[in-house]
Amino acid sequence: MAGFRSLARQVRDPRGDLALRRYSLRKCLERFAPYGHRATWDHLCARHGIDPEDREPDPVRLLRALDELEEARAVWLAYEAGFAERRRREKHAGLRRPGAFDDWHRRTWGGHGVARCTDPGVHPKEPLAEVLRRLIAALGSGPGSACPVCAGTGIEWRQERGEEPWAGPVCTGCGIAVPQPALTDRTLARARLPRHRRPAAAAAA
Repeated sequence: MAGFRSLARQVRDPRGDLALRRYSLRKCLERFAPYGHRATWDHLCARHGIDPEDREPDPVRLLRALDELEEARAVWLAYEAGFAERRRREKHAGLRRPGAFDDWHRRTWGGHGVARCTDPGVHPKEPLAEVLRRLIAALGSGPGSACPVCAGTGIEWRQERGEEPWAGPVCTGCGIAVPQPALTDRTLARARLPRHRRPAAAAAA
């Protein structure tokens, strides 16, 4: 099975068939897709003017989409390397039990779905790398009462019962599933309430 870098080379190959180059970009999303496969594809197409159903898109637009994806992947790989080094130091110091933050990280190892968008058509408008930088910065600075990506305070608890059952807080503004360690206990409790019982966001902060 081809890895991300091998697939990226196929996307960049000017001698390659355009349909194959497009297919290779889609395959890259099976290795790294911060919003999930469908939402990340929708994001890249929207930002770079690609018709999602076009089998032979403009190669310039295709390459710009790949550049954005690669930049985001570099951000994530640097974060994972730093995380792994921190855990080595902690284990060496005798801290074997991981915390809630580490539980979240293990579920997103590889970066696939790290900023999952439960609705593929609703996702942040900023470049993927910027979204990941904001998310990583927020996770390193402690829990807050707003979305770490768009600063919105509309957080609600959602559940999915598909092939991969999932439940968690979702930002109603930018659409990402917010990592629970990035939110205060009070914010999480408010998100779980039925909409008509939630206090005003300012009062709950």
